[in-house]
Amino acid sequence: MARVQDHEFPEHLLYDVENQIWYEPLGDGTLRTGFTSWAVALMGDVLVFTPKRLNHTFDKDRWFAMVEGGKWVGAARAAFDGTIVAHNEKLVDKPELLMRDPFGEGWMLVVKPAPDDWRAGLVAGANIGPAMEAWVAGGTYKGRTG
Repeated sequence: MARVQDHEFPEHLLYDVENQIWYEPLGDGTLRTGFTSWAVALMGDVLVFTPKRLNHTFDKDRWFAMVEGGKWVGAARAAFDGTIVAHNEKLVDKPELLMRDPFGEGWMLVVKPAPDDWRAGLVAGANIGPAMEAWVAGGTYKGRTG
């Protein structure tokens, strides 16, 4: 488990560092996804989670879910093209799950990636710690809006 600024990053996941989204391969060609705990901490109290509808496609760098927090309203952006297979109904009803357990009960979506090279650009395993440290040090997230 990597730690960056008091936030844990499970090393079995793949990360889109720029968008602070994690992906977990499920073995059937789909991926479970959610926000990192670091991103959730910046949002403040999570008030609303709105996923894209089931079976809808999404494009790389475009939204596949929206989140409204006490400090931030914005989009969860995809690292690749794909299709929404499922969304977390519990999170729709209780968006605070994202704050309590972002890598567990607070997962957002299950997606089916379109390209075979969907892993391109994602950070895996022990590389997440150094990648996060560099990203935080760069400070590009400070000027970002949803």
